[in-house]
Amino acid sequence: MLEKTMRMNYLYDFYQALLTPKQRNYMTLYYLDDYSLGEIAEQYKVSRQAVYDNIRRTEAMLEQYEEKLGLLQKYERRQQLIGRLKDYVRQHYSADAELAALVNELDELD
Repeated sequence: MLEKTMRMNYLYDFYQALLTPKQRNYMTLYYLDDYSLGEIAEQYKVSRQAVYDNIRRTEAMLEQYEEKLGLLQKYERRQQLIGRLKDYVRQHYSADAELAALVNELDELD
């Protein structure tokens, strides 16, 4: 469950601009603020089932966006490569402060 929550949070970060305000609100409350379905339903004066359905549809949409655009996959790949680059620079170019600074600056872009 934690892995799914983390994935949804990442997908939400990348694709939230493509969601409706209602979808953004539900996802924020459910995944970021850890509200229960009942608490969200009470706040919006709808049924638990309506909240559940909206969140599941939004999750599916986020997965479809990722399948088509691949922003999370590219981000994860960049993070892996930056990690490898940092290790390489640390092992082979530890005296080169400028190179280390450039690698750190690259890492901070994401």
